[in-house]
Amino acid sequence: MHVTTRVRTIARSLVITVVATGAIACGGENGAVSLTGAGATFPYPVYSKWFDAYYKATGNQVNYQSLGSGAGVKQFTEGTVDFGATDGPMNEQEIAAVTGGVHHIPTVIGADVVTWNLPSLGTTQLKFDAAVLADIFLGKIKKWDDPQLVALNPGVQLPDKDLLVVHRSDGSGTTYIWTDYLSTVSPEWKEKVGTGKSVNWPVGLGGKGNEGVTQQVKQVEGTIGYVELIYAMANDLPFAAIKNKSGNFVSPTLESVSAAAAGVDLSQDTDFRVSIVDPAGADAYPVASFTWLLIHPDMADAAKAQAIKEFLTWTTGPEAAAMASELHYAPLPAPVQELVKARIATLKGAGEVLP
Repeated sequence: MHVTTRVRTIARSLVITVVATGAIACGGENGAVSLTGAGATFPYPVYSKWFDAYYKATGNQVNYQSLGSGAGVKQFTEGTVDFGATDGPMNEQEIAAVTGGVHHIPTVIGADVVTWNLPSLGTTQLKFDAAVLADIFLGKIKKWDDPQLVALNPGVQLPDKDLLVVHRSDGSGTTYIWTDYLSTVSPEWKEKVGTGKSVNWPVGLGGKGNEGVTQQVKQVEGTIGYVELIYAMANDLPFAAIKNKSGNFVSPTLESVSAAAAGVDLSQDTDFRVSIVDPAGADAYPVASFTWLLIHPDMADAAKAQAIKEFLTWTTGPEAAAMASELHYAPLPAPVQELVKARIATLKGAGEVLP
């Protein structure tokens, strides 16, 4: 089976499960620990696979609600879940509101992609640059055959059709990544809209979750939106090559997403809240990001703390990395991985450092 077809088959089965259930709820054994989490949809396909493997190996069950990063931060802050998940790091005000503190633990690197619905183009891959993407999402480009788009895509018969933006309607880490990129490359976007998990969109229709945006784009001709790569692949939607800082049009692949993080240089005491959008590097994809689990440094429930530490330790190993790669999530660079392992080693339960 061709590798792309295989990835799409795996991804489709996982994303369909996500849409149908909204959570992972595995049956546990007597004495097994039950963990609850909530947050990002961006990494949910790989998290669902990881949680299932973790359950089969340990009997510990994980109930994870794929609600968006904003909801994940909120539920973690309110203490209604054991861990949260976000693609947009918490700001200082949000961190201050958390009782017991928070560690941002990066797990994998994913890519936001531009996707669209133009049946007349078939499988043609479109090209975009920063200026055009900013103008589209600012509502300044309104037609698919706009001269700026035509200039970027010579030889492509772009239709005389209205261009309809689709964006997230919920608090979203995918939105944080997308608006972080637009704010980095467009002074006008930074001034008028800015970066955030939720922003005041100048134009467009809203969809809830990566699933919601994917379905809007899939169902409405003429739409353009941003989703995590695996959601586009699972639904046979096209995704663009985007011009990077070096002037090259780059497609999202494991290699190009990994290249986006290649220049990250973190200190030993890092909190891991770092942006990797619009990186240097000839082969780097420009809209990539770490995604983080939100973990308490010291949990009152020592059994849960031990289970979380064991799970996090497993995610740094080769089995978890292979699962992530199958779904086109890139592994953390080796130096970052070592820092993550060191941070995991400091986790406590009931005031004691965990074995």
